[in-house]
Amino acid sequence: MSARPTVTFLLCAVAAVLPSLRGTAQSDSEETRRRFLKAREEQVQPPAKRPAPAQASPSKPKDSKPKDTKPKPKPKPKPYPLPKKPSSGTAPKASPAAPTAPSPAQVQPPPPTVQPVKEKPSAQTPPLPPVVVEKSGFDAKPNYQPSSFFGWFSKWRYLTKSLREEIDRAPVQKARWRYIVVHNSGTRQGNAKAFDFYHSKVRKMSNGLAYHFVIGNGTSSGDGQIEVGNRWKKQINGGHVHSDYLNNIALGICLVGDFNQEKPTAKQLESLDELIRYLRQRTGKIDGKWASVKAHKDINPPKWPTDCPGSDFPYAWLRNRFE
Repeated sequence: MSARPTVTFLLCAVAAVLPSLRGTAQSDSEETRRRFLKAREEQVQPPAKRPAPAQASPSKPKDSKPKDTKPKPKPKPKPYPLPKKPSSGTAPKASPAAPTAPSPAQVQPPPPTVQPVKEKPSAQTPPLPPVVVEKSGFDAKPNYQPSSFFGWFSKWRYLTKSLREEIDRAPVQKARWRYIVVHNSGTRQGNAKAFDFYHSKVRKMSNGLAYHFVIGNGTSSGDGQIEVGNRWKKQINGGHVHSDYLNNIALGICLVGDFNQEKPTAKQLESLDELIRYLRQRTGKIDGKWASVKAHKDINPPKWPTDCPGSDFPYAWLRNRFE
């Protein structure tokens, strides 16, 4: 058998099979399309019913344009107009500013005044008396020397009871007074009052009488009479030695008289002896020693020499008595 009839046979077979295959493919595609349309119809839901629009009021016409929900931009503030430049000949007239009333937030009521409540003193605790503080010329801490009973039962000729009490009342500080200095007034008469006037008015001394004690000679006060000065009562530094340091630690006793012309009276020396012994006990010991007794010329600085208490004063008696 030849090859040509074989080929013809094959072509005929293919031509017979192709229509059946095409129909099968078309039926498959038609079935797939029908299933797809059915599935889409099931998934698509009918649209929800929209609510009926509210009837607009007759006073306000219905806006045809939809409202814009975007926030409107804030208008920019207008720039403050600058004042015009005045002309060279005239000055600009300032418009009077209208007074503005303060807002309620700015007006604040005045703070309430609180009056202090006075406490009534109870009947059981009476009010304390006011404290009086007196300042002396000595700035040491207060450590007072107690008064002793030295000589209270002895017979004193010049130191009377009232005079001893006046000496004891002074607030004497311990270890302050190291020296007792003896002077003469350089005048034939006088007393504490006269010397106080001279020192305060003529010599312009703020604390007046420069001495702590004055012993009279019988002219303006009694012979041997002891007068207590204000410097002792207030424990103020003296003004009788030419040294601020010595004036702060030395007591001054002035005997009325000019001892370059005459000697002190016997009563003045006896009174001086009693006063020095009592003052030593009153001021107390310093390093186991009583206050040292000196004549003015023996303690005054060499730069300021003096002959006080005079050439006729008994220096030997003073040294022997109180060494």
